[in-house]
Amino acid sequence: MTRFTQQITARPEDIDELGHVNNAVWVQWIQQVAVAHWYAVAPPEDQDAYFWVVTRHEIDYRGNVVAGETVTGETWVPDPPRGARFDRHMRFTGADGRVKVEAVSTWAMIEKASGRPMRVRPELAALFIDS
Repeated sequence: MTRFTQQITARPEDIDELGHVNNAVWVQWIQQVAVAHWYAVAPPEDQDAYFWVVTRHEIDYRGNVVAGETVTGETWVPDPPRGARFDRHMRFTGADGRVKVEAVSTWAMIEKASGRPMRVRPELAALFIDS
């Protein structure tokens, strides 16, 4: 698998005083789509053994989304991991075809049993690399 998509519709509680989706909500959506990708692709034994944490976000806000509007979140991993970490790219596109948000987040794989970062095995990474 290479890219993963998920549609999200903005709810009234996602909207800030400016009348559009709050920046903090975009961060939640980034995590929501990334986690859904993990559960859609990773083998059950890896899902049971590991989880992911964000170590860095870089987000570009390019357009606004209002309550009731649906965006398509698309995520992909362009490059192999570096130890326990890899960069996940994200793009949210509106029904009008315009990019609303683009982001690159660095994620680290954590072993549930020890709570420590774990090197991403090549066969697990291969499931996510956009080739």
